[in-house]
Amino acid sequence: MIGIIDYGLGNINAFSNILKTLDVNFIIPKNISEIQACSKFILPGVGAFDEAVSKIKKLEYYDELEKNILIKKKKILGICVGMQVFLEESEEGSLKGLGWVNGIVKKFSSSNNRIPHMGWNKIIVNNNNIIIKDIIDAEFYFLHSYYCELNEDKKVCARTDYIQKFCSIFVKDNIYGVQFHPEKSHDNGLKLINNFVLMA
Repeated sequence: MIGIIDYGLGNINAFSNILKTLDVNFIIPKNISEIQACSKFILPGVGAFDEAVSKIKKLEYYDELEKNILIKKKKILGICVGMQVFLEESEEGSLKGLGWVNGIVKKFSSSNNRIPHMGWNKIIVNNNNIIIKDIIDAEFYFLHSYYCELNEDKKVCARTDYIQKFCSIFVKDNIYGVQFHPEKSHDNGLKLINNFVLMA
């Protein structure tokens, strides 16, 4: 059972439709018992870092979700801002992140390139992982002005080149993050979600 975390930000309907297309059982958890019933989680994200962190920590089941991730080691996939909040802090705001992954979220430096980074771009695989099975060197849809800088480079699964090479996918044990929007990335996005769903 996949749990789509609804904290008021992110396209819940898009991910519901993807999981329906994949014929996967899912719920949008509302309480502790429903969190406990899930085997994996998806954390969508659109918007600002501080707002996302604040809304997630105010969920009545947040402590149980954290226990399921950090102690029970259930897998979670964070998307865009949902990826960024896993880190310790962000240059975008003043609040501390969830701190599940060591690193900081940084803003792209000014350059001749447009900010935000918006549109289709390619991932460059750094470390193979089942999350990118059959979609190596594919293009995905991005929309962001900030990127994740991890303390451990070995956690970076793929990078993307825009202004600089930044982390577009990371994997830390059971915690997965993607900077792009798989729900807007057509077949490649569908494959990535399916890879996550099929993980043991």
